[in-house]
Amino acid sequence: MSLWQTTQEAFTLLINFDAELWEIVAVSFSVSLSAICVVLIPAMLFSFVLAYSNFRGKWLLLSVINTLQAVPTVVIGLLLYMLLSRSGPLGNWSLLFTQKAMIIGQMMICFPILVSMMHGTLQSSDRRSVETAMTLGASTPRIAATIIWETRFPLLAAVIASFSRIVTEVGCSMMVGGNIMGLTRNIPTAIAMESHKGAFAQGVALGMVLLCLALALNFALSAMRGKGFLRT
Repeated sequence: MSLWQTTQEAFTLLINFDAELWEIVAVSFSVSLSAICVVLIPAMLFSFVLAYSNFRGKWLLLSVINTLQAVPTVVIGLLLYMLLSRSGPLGNWSLLFTQKAMIIGQMMICFPILVSMMHGTLQSSDRRSVETAMTLGASTPRIAATIIWETRFPLLAAVIASFSRIVTEVGCSMMVGGNIMGLTRNIPTAIAMESHKGAFAQGVALGMVLLCLALALNFALSAMRGKGFLRT
């Protein structure tokens, strides 16, 4: 099948709302959104602590977090597989080859990315607004809200970068999810499987979904920033 024919077939699958294809999309977005929603607040709090406090071993902790960003997702998947398998210490939880296992794996992937990027943003932010708020006797939540508002665009960029990382990862999802149709088959694992089978149309269609998502997120952020909602 030629590239043009494959592209035409991919468009047909999208336009006709192929049930199997959109089920894969739903699983992928459900898992990735759940993962990033769970870790977002803890990652932000952790970033605040790293950026605005000094304690023994802080540099070591930052080094570990930055190192964890470079760990291949398949290694995280292997570690989680060993923990959740029947012979593993968490085997009684019966989480292997479920969406919950995929969510845990993606949480482990995106947490250090969020912390590292948010810490960099907070570290380089203008501290005068914080000092002014403290001088005026503002409460800690009010100060935190002020900092978040002042750095809202870079923080949102960190969230988008983290989401993009986990929604496209294949190694961990394949190992702990098992690529089960209708349950744990997400966009990256489906693309990998269909490509190995030589059935490229569905893979191209799923790739188009990811591309459209990336464009939509970036256009939305640019539009909001241009209107002043995200202007820093």
